[in-house]
Amino acid sequence: MIQAVLESGLRQTMTRLVRPLLHPSVPVRLQRRLISKAYLTSVPPRGTRFEDIEAEGLAMTRVCHGDNPDGVVLYFHGGGYIIGSPRTHRGITGHLARASGAMVIVPDYRLAPENPYPAALDDAETVFLALLEEGHTPTSLSLAGDSAGGGLAIALAMRLRDKGFPLPSSLMVMSPWTDLSNTRLYSPEYEPVLQRPWIDKAARLYCANEPVANPYISPVFGDLSGLPPLLIQAGSQEILLNDARRLADAANRDSVDTRLEIYNSLWHVFQVHAGQLARATGALNTAGAFIRQHLRP
Repeated sequence: MIQAVLESGLRQTMTRLVRPLLHPSVPVRLQRRLISKAYLTSVPPRGTRFEDIEAEGLAMTRVCHGDNPDGVVLYFHGGGYIIGSPRTHRGITGHLARASGAMVIVPDYRLAPENPYPAALDDAETVFLALLEEGHTPTSLSLAGDSAGGGLAIALAMRLRDKGFPLPSSLMVMSPWTDLSNTRLYSPEYEPVLQRPWIDKAARLYCANEPVANPYISPVFGDLSGLPPLLIQAGSQEILLNDARRLADAANRDSVDTRLEIYNSLWHVFQVHAGQLARATGALNTAGAFIRQHLRP
């Protein structure tokens, strides 16, 4: 009963406070400031340690929970490639660090419109290769992300494969944005977070002059063969549900070991409420177990 009331309250909070901020009329720089305040309600578990570090000139945050983390999760934050940062995602990455038992690295990758495609993908590749150069084996690495960060994780795996680099042990994505044409969006009865005009604007700013069907931008249009095991989580109350379903279909088509989990009556990246909402905590625990299953430190 308490969880049902909490779920309803969080849904209303997202609708009334977050969704209005994600409107194309709100300037991107203002959105960045306001959304960073909204994310203060997403709290990491007690005992999580955050350390700001740098590699190859790129700022990032190292997240650990526990004294002896095994393996590394390279995590890409969401925000439509135009907002968000490692700081906004401290709650979700802290819970993922606890659930996976791994160290979580969150790059502060470059954002559009100042830095459109391929800046984010270039930064993602740079960090992954830097981890290899530090001595981490590919089997000890996992890629993860939410929303645009989920799409970025898939795109990075595709680029690594195409360049002949070693691949990580697994991929875990939450509410991934995998088709930036936004032409086959889902139509839920109720969408508490996203609205199409905003994601259309974000797509234009990120793509700039690049075709939206570029598989490194919209992975559902690409060949996913050879990618590592993939876990996809999404809520039934989000317009990006079809992106998750289509990613799963494409991965299954290309013989990728794939699992799709749809959480009924939950919204876009509901996992930010881990530690408060039991189903969000459970979803990240499932994600952590999936990552641990495949990591070989």
